[in-house]
Amino acid sequence: MAGYVVRRVLIMILLLLLLTMAVFFLFSLLPADVARLTCGKICTEQTLALNRARLGLDKSVFEQYWIFLTGLFFGRTFGEGPAAVVCDAPCLGYSFTRNEPVLDLIVDRLPPTIFLAMGAFVLFIIGGVGVGVYSALRRGRWQDKGVMGASLIGYSLPSFFIGLVAIYFIIIRWKLLPFPSYEPPWEDPVGFVQTMILPWVVLAILYAAFYTRLTRSQMLETLNEDYIRTARAKGLPERVVVRKHALRAGLTPIVTAAGLDLAGLLGGAIILETIFSLPGLGSLAVSAVLDPDLSILVGVTLVTATFIIVANLIVDLLYAVIDPRVRLS
Repeated sequence: MAGYVVRRVLIMILLLLLLTMAVFFLFSLLPADVARLTCGKICTEQTLALNRARLGLDKSVFEQYWIFLTGLFFGRTFGEGPAAVVCDAPCLGYSFTRNEPVLDLIVDRLPPTIFLAMGAFVLFIIGGVGVGVYSALRRGRWQDKGVMGASLIGYSLPSFFIGLVAIYFIIIRWKLLPFPSYEPPWEDPVGFVQTMILPWVVLAILYAAFYTRLTRSQMLETLNEDYIRTARAKGLPERVVVRKHALRAGLTPIVTAAGLDLAGLLGGAIILETIFSLPGLGSLAVSAVLDPDLSILVGVTLVTATFIIVANLIVDLLYAVIDPRVRLS
């Protein structure tokens, strides 16, 4: 088991290094002139040259990458003299349009995204997996057909459509909830729940539809295995057969999808955060595109991709818990 964990951790470290290279060089190849974007309203050629030197753009792209990489571990300084700006490690860059380190901006916007992702994750995992098992156990009956029809509709509708419809009917027309106004849960718990409940439900509808269909297909495949018939022949209760044998055997693809979906949500549900006015990573990325601010886009992209890589590691470790045969691979 220890060797399996070490191998997966080393692979993750290599992937993170390749990630920094891919993201940095991808944004470096963009046709936009970063020095001009951050130069300000009055930008002469002399000011542009000074700004280029301050950002390190007067060096080769490989030197820029090395400075960027070392900044992640030791920090970096933008410019020289009294006007120098210090960015402490881990330095993901500095936003001169907002006069803040990119990491500080991301940390400030991360809590709403985490609350949105975790709340929706709990709802769609419990709802999707539970309804999927229920549908599989009633294969071919009207309950199964009704669940599959509803999940197909939920899976086909885009998130912005469901979100706008929910806002119109629940908030505007029926006035069941107030307009979204995010407040941290430690400041206003009631207002926090009133703001987050609708985004949670909308995200849960989208993802639960997928997990219902995935769980149902995995359960139907597993329930036809010989060892399931053997367990039933031995007289085990049906709930034990379903929970301890069928569901556990079918968890592998569900765990894979759940880990990646959670990582993607932690990167920011851009559309829903914008619709519901949530100050998360998604809305930060949208504002960085509109400003434009490439340093923020680089930082958000790195953080989002890091979530996905770490989620892959966690999924691999969960595989070893679910199926001991994986430890030998």
